[in-house]
Amino acid sequence: MMTVSAFKWVPPFAQGLVRDLRVRWALEEAGLPYQVRLIDNKVQASPDYRKLQPFGQVPVLEEEGLVLFESGAIVLHIAQKSEALLPADAAGRARAVTWLFAALNSIEIMIQPLAEVDLFFAQEEWAKLRRPGVVEALKERLGELAAQLGEREYLEDRFTAGDLMMVTVLRILRHTDVLDGFPTLKAYKERCEARPAFQRALAAQMAPFQQPRA
Repeated sequence: MMTVSAFKWVPPFAQGLVRDLRVRWALEEAGLPYQVRLIDNKVQASPDYRKLQPFGQVPVLEEEGLVLFESGAIVLHIAQKSEALLPADAAGRARAVTWLFAALNSIEIMIQPLAEVDLFFAQEEWAKLRRPGVVEALKERLGELAAQLGEREYLEDRFTAGDLMMVTVLRILRHTDVLDGFPTLKAYKERCEARPAFQRALAAQMAPFQQPRA
Protein backbone atom coordinates (compact mmCIF):
# COMPACT_ATOMS: atom_id res chain seq x y z
CA MET A 1 0.00 0.00 0.00
CA MET A 2 1.19 3.51 -0.77
CA THR A 3 1.99 5.92 2.05
CA VAL A 4 1.64 9.67 1.64
CA SER A 5 3.19 12.21 4.00
CA ALA A 6 1.11 15.18 5.12
CA PHE A 7 1.23 17.82 7.83
CA LYS A 8 -0.54 17.35 11.16
CA TRP A 9 -1.40 21.04 11.15
CA VAL A 10 -0.95 24.15 9.00
CA PRO A 11 -2.30 27.71 9.44
CA PRO A 12 -5.88 28.28 8.25
CA PHE A 13 -4.81 30.11 5.08
CA ALA A 14 -3.05 26.93 3.90
CA GLN A 15 -5.63 24.38 4.96
CA GLY A 16 -7.13 22.70 1.91
CA LEU A 17 -4.24 23.86 -0.26
CA VAL A 18 -1.29 21.77 0.94
CA ARG A 19 0.06 19.80 -1.97
CA ASP A 20 -0.63 16.35 -0.52
CA LEU A 21 -4.22 17.15 -1.58
CA ARG A 22 -3.15 16.63 -5.20
CA VAL A 23 -1.85 13.16 -4.40
CA ARG A 24 -4.85 12.19 -2.29
CA TRP A 25 -7.19 13.32 -5.09
CA ALA A 26 -5.27 11.31 -7.68
CA LEU A 27 -5.40 8.22 -5.49
CA GLU A 28 -9.13 8.68 -4.91
CA GLU A 29 -9.82 9.09 -8.64
CA ALA A 30 -7.73 6.00 -9.40
CA GLY A 31 -9.40 3.98 -6.64
CA LEU A 32 -6.04 3.02 -5.13
CA PRO A 33 -5.71 2.35 -1.40
CA TYR A 34 -3.28 4.45 0.60
CA GLN A 35 -2.38 5.45 4.11
CA VAL A 36 -1.19 8.80 5.44
CA ARG A 37 1.84 9.58 7.56
CA LEU A 38 1.22 12.80 9.44
CA ILE A 39 4.37 14.75 10.29
CA ASP A 40 5.16 17.74 12.48
CA ASN A 41 7.94 20.32 12.36
CA LYS A 42 10.40 18.06 14.17
CA VAL A 43 9.93 15.22 11.70
CA GLN A 44 10.03 17.69 8.81
CA ALA A 45 13.48 18.88 9.88
CA SER A 46 14.85 15.44 10.76
CA PRO A 47 17.69 13.80 8.79
CA ASP A 48 15.54 10.71 8.19
CA TYR A 49 12.79 12.74 6.54
CA ARG A 50 15.27 14.81 4.55
CA LYS A 51 16.55 11.55 3.03
CA LEU A 52 13.05 11.10 1.61
CA GLN A 53 12.38 14.75 0.76
CA PRO A 54 15.54 16.86 0.41
CA PHE A 55 13.64 20.11 0.97
CA GLY A 56 11.58 18.93 3.93
CA GLN A 57 8.27 19.47 2.18
CA VAL A 58 5.18 17.34 1.66
CA PRO A 59 4.09 15.16 0.06
CA VAL A 60 6.37 12.16 -0.07
CA LEU A 61 5.06 8.96 -1.62
CA GLU A 62 6.47 5.63 -0.44
CA GLU A 63 5.55 2.48 -2.33
CA GLU A 64 7.36 -0.83 -1.93
CA GLY A 65 10.81 0.72 -1.71
CA LEU A 66 10.11 3.49 -4.21
CA VAL A 67 10.25 7.00 -2.76
CA LEU A 68 9.00 9.99 -4.73
CA PHE A 69 8.73 13.67 -3.89
CA GLU A 70 7.25 16.64 -5.78
CA SER A 71 3.49 16.53 -6.21
CA GLY A 72 3.63 16.65 -10.01
CA ALA A 73 5.91 13.64 -10.22
CA ILE A 74 3.77 11.72 -7.74
CA VAL A 75 0.49 12.51 -9.51
CA LEU A 76 2.01 11.43 -12.83
CA HIS A 77 3.21 8.18 -11.24
CA ILE A 78 -0.29 7.47 -9.92
CA ALA A 79 -1.94 8.52 -13.18
CA GLN A 80 0.12 5.99 -15.10
CA LYS A 81 -1.60 3.28 -13.10
CA SER A 82 -5.17 4.25 -14.00
CA GLU A 83 -7.16 5.18 -17.10
CA ALA A 84 -9.29 7.30 -14.76
CA LEU A 85 -6.47 9.86 -14.94
CA LEU A 86 -4.75 9.18 -18.26
CA PRO A 87 -6.45 8.04 -21.48
CA ALA A 88 -5.46 4.70 -22.96
CA ASP A 89 -4.43 6.14 -26.33
CA ALA A 90 -0.90 7.49 -26.59
CA ALA A 91 -1.88 10.87 -28.02
CA GLY A 92 -4.48 11.45 -25.32
CA ARG A 93 -2.01 10.50 -22.60
CA ALA A 94 0.59 12.86 -24.01
CA ARG A 95 -1.84 15.78 -24.11
CA ALA A 96 -2.97 15.11 -20.54
CA VAL A 97 0.65 15.05 -19.35
CA THR A 98 1.28 18.31 -21.21
CA TRP A 99 -1.56 19.96 -19.27
CA LEU A 100 -0.19 18.60 -15.99
CA PHE A 101 3.12 20.31 -16.68
CA ALA A 102 1.40 23.44 -17.97
CA ALA A 103 -0.45 23.76 -14.68
CA LEU A 104 2.84 23.79 -12.79
CA ASN A 105 5.11 25.63 -15.22
CA SER A 106 2.79 28.09 -16.95
CA ILE A 107 0.01 28.79 -14.43
CA GLU A 108 1.22 28.10 -10.89
CA ILE A 109 4.39 30.05 -11.55
CA MET A 110 2.18 33.10 -12.23
CA ILE A 111 -0.17 32.53 -9.27
CA GLN A 112 2.41 31.87 -6.57
CA PRO A 113 3.86 35.41 -6.53
CA LEU A 114 0.39 36.81 -5.83
CA ALA A 115 -0.15 34.35 -3.00
CA GLU A 116 3.21 35.27 -1.50
CA VAL A 117 2.52 39.00 -1.72
CA ASP A 118 -0.96 38.68 -0.22
CA LEU A 119 -0.40 36.04 2.43
CA PHE A 120 3.13 36.77 3.66
CA PHE A 121 4.06 40.35 2.81
CA ALA A 122 0.79 42.23 2.53
CA GLN A 123 1.92 45.02 4.88
CA GLU A 124 5.25 45.58 3.17
CA GLU A 125 5.48 48.66 0.97
CA TRP A 126 7.36 46.83 -1.77
CA ALA A 127 4.58 44.21 -1.89
CA LYS A 128 1.90 46.88 -2.26
CA LEU A 129 3.83 48.36 -5.17
CA ARG A 130 4.44 45.00 -6.81
CA ARG A 131 0.92 43.59 -6.53
CA PRO A 132 -0.74 45.43 -9.46
CA GLY A 133 1.90 44.21 -11.89
CA VAL A 134 1.63 40.65 -10.57
CA VAL A 135 -2.14 40.70 -10.98
CA GLU A 136 -1.93 42.15 -14.50
CA ALA A 137 0.49 39.45 -15.66
CA LEU A 138 -1.58 36.74 -14.03
CA LYS A 139 -4.78 37.93 -15.66
CA GLU A 140 -3.12 37.83 -19.06
CA ARG A 141 -2.07 34.23 -18.48
CA LEU A 142 -5.49 33.22 -17.16
CA GLY A 143 -7.07 34.79 -20.22
CA GLU A 144 -4.93 32.53 -22.39
CA LEU A 145 -6.01 29.50 -20.37
CA ALA A 146 -9.68 30.52 -20.59
CA ALA A 147 -9.38 30.90 -24.36
CA GLN A 148 -7.98 27.39 -24.64
CA LEU A 149 -10.68 25.91 -22.40
CA GLY A 150 -13.46 27.65 -24.30
CA GLU A 151 -16.85 26.20 -23.46
CA ARG A 152 -15.57 22.67 -22.86
CA GLU A 153 -16.05 20.95 -19.53
CA TYR A 154 -12.40 19.90 -19.33
CA LEU A 155 -9.09 20.81 -20.95
CA GLU A 156 -9.42 17.77 -23.20
CA ASP A 157 -12.52 15.73 -24.03
CA ARG A 158 -12.62 14.16 -20.55
CA PHE A 159 -11.26 14.66 -17.03
CA THR A 160 -7.56 13.79 -16.73
CA ALA A 161 -4.61 14.28 -14.44
CA GLY A 162 -4.06 17.57 -16.29
CA ASP A 163 -7.37 18.89 -15.00
CA LEU A 164 -6.60 17.63 -11.51
CA MET A 165 -3.35 19.54 -11.39
CA MET A 166 -4.78 22.65 -13.04
CA VAL A 167 -7.64 22.90 -10.57
CA THR A 168 -5.41 22.47 -7.52
CA VAL A 169 -3.32 25.32 -8.89
CA LEU A 170 -6.31 27.58 -9.55
CA ARG A 171 -7.52 26.95 -5.99
CA ILE A 172 -4.52 28.91 -4.70
CA LEU A 173 -6.46 32.01 -5.78
CA ARG A 174 -9.30 31.36 -3.34
CA HIS A 175 -8.31 34.33 -1.16
CA THR A 176 -8.85 36.66 -4.13
CA ASP A 177 -11.63 37.54 -6.57
CA VAL A 178 -9.37 37.14 -9.62
CA LEU A 179 -11.30 34.18 -11.03
CA ASP A 180 -14.53 36.21 -10.99
CA GLY A 181 -13.20 37.87 -14.12
CA PHE A 182 -12.98 34.50 -15.85
CA PRO A 183 -16.38 32.84 -15.41
CA THR A 184 -15.55 29.80 -17.56
CA LEU A 185 -12.45 29.08 -15.48
CA LYS A 186 -14.35 29.60 -12.25
CA ALA A 187 -17.08 27.20 -13.38
CA TYR A 188 -14.44 24.72 -14.53
CA LYS A 189 -12.75 24.80 -11.13
CA GLU A 190 -16.05 24.37 -9.28
CA ARG A 191 -17.09 21.53 -11.60
CA CYS A 192 -13.91 19.61 -10.82
CA GLU A 193 -14.14 20.38 -7.10
CA ALA A 194 -17.62 18.82 -7.10
CA ARG A 195 -16.19 15.46 -8.10
CA PRO A 196 -16.69 12.89 -5.31
CA ALA A 197 -13.02 11.92 -5.36
CA PHE A 198 -11.99 15.53 -4.72
CA GLN A 199 -14.48 15.88 -1.89
CA ARG A 200 -13.13 12.72 -0.23
CA ALA A 201 -9.54 13.90 -0.61
CA LEU A 202 -10.32 17.35 0.79
CA ALA A 203 -12.21 15.95 3.76
CA ALA A 204 -9.33 13.60 4.53
CA GLN A 205 -6.78 16.41 4.44
CA MET A 206 -8.91 18.70 6.59
CA ALA A 207 -9.73 16.11 9.28
CA PRO A 208 -6.46 16.41 11.25
CA PHE A 209 -6.58 20.20 11.17
CA GLN A 210 -9.94 20.11 12.93
CA GLN A 211 -8.52 18.22 15.91
CA PRO A 212 -7.43 20.16 19.01
CA ARG A 213 -3.71 20.92 18.90
CA ALA A 214 -1.56 19.29 21.56
